[in-house]
Amino acid sequence: MARREQVAAGPGSRALIVDLIRSAGGISRVELTELTGLTQPAVSGIVRKLIADGVIRETGAVVSTRGKPRSLLELDSHAAYGIGMHVSPDTIICVATDTLGGVVARQAIAAVGPLEDGIAERIAELYGRFVAAVGLDPDDIVGLAVAVPGPTDVVTGRVPAPSAITGLDGVWLRDELEARLATRVFVDNDASLSAIGEFWSRNVSRSDAFATIYMDGGIGAGVVLDGSLLRGASSNTAELGHITVVPDGVECPCGNVGCLECYASPAAVAQQVRDAGGVETPGWQDLPDAALFDLVARSAVTGDTAAAEFVRIAADRLALATVTLVNLFDLDRIVLAGAGFAVAGSIFVTAAQERVDTRAFARALHPIRVELAIDPRDSAAIGAATLVLQSAVAPGHGPGIARG
Repeated sequence: MARREQVAAGPGSRALIVDLIRSAGGISRVELTELTGLTQPAVSGIVRKLIADGVIRETGAVVSTRGKPRSLLELDSHAAYGIGMHVSPDTIICVATDTLGGVVARQAIAAVGPLEDGIAERIAELYGRFVAAVGLDPDDIVGLAVAVPGPTDVVTGRVPAPSAITGLDGVWLRDELEARLATRVFVDNDASLSAIGEFWSRNVSRSDAFATIYMDGGIGAGVVLDGSLLRGASSNTAELGHITVVPDGVECPCGNVGCLECYASPAAVAQQVRDAGGVETPGWQDLPDAALFDLVARSAVTGDTAAAEFVRIAADRLALATVTLVNLFDLDRIVLAGAGFAVAGSIFVTAAQERVDTRAFARALHPIRVELAIDPRDSAAIGAATLVLQSAVAPGHGPGIARG
């Protein structure tokens, strides 16, 4: 049952109503009044303004009741468009999404050599080419968000050192991009943005305790409670890859020991394969870690028992961490996202679901679902575009960020 939101009419009321319309898919004014606790005139006034602004529309459908028929409200998918970029060491993924988080255009650009000097110029150039190619009215594009791996300062848009991307150490990326582009820019961690995108585009309810586990070069997570992303003191919370799963394990570059990333990340699995003598596929020695991991994952899915054992062990490690995350936040829905789940995601989902079904503390009180992202490789880029849209149509509420 949806929870009643106790709020006062104010700047956040518009954002709350937008979020309730988003998650419901179609909802009446009467239901909005019941859910928000606002007066009927207050709700009607906010709805009129949202319709006038083109953010929502009446569907024409009605709900039959004993009283007056109720018309339903929904987000207008064409109200605005956001651009999201996910920058990784070897690829930049660009997406444009509509107001509902649906992808209307996508481009993946392989990095030519290390992204070193002039990375802001390269991103700005890619943005300009991408926007020109997608055919959208520039006036309908409300901004750009860039997803990067590792720690970020989301308030200033600076990427602190050391960065997982060569050339981004200490770069004030937001300021440099805004100086080159006539648009608003955000910079955030890829795992956090993945959570924002999955929350928004899946019509997840504000009452759901929701999280994504994001695996690409490393492993991270994003947790959304009551419709808001948990940020922590520096907006770098839920670093799942750096919880200890082997107490006397190897030392991690982060300074901890036995970190999940050291045992279950694509790089860790690739190293385990190399240490074991490799695979039968010719040329495996020359593959980078991500490509070797994908090769092993593909072999596991197609029945190679040796490859399947490498993936099974990694999936079991991650499943243990999933139970920890579920127990910490009493989650009822977890989505696995990121390139690390693109090939063998089903193996990781099965392992995590089995673990939470048998070990999660609250398993007898409510179901806990583990799901795979629809587009695991694009999840962070989609989330980046979604953050831009959310900040435009529902500012001041939900899993967004403050800007300095």
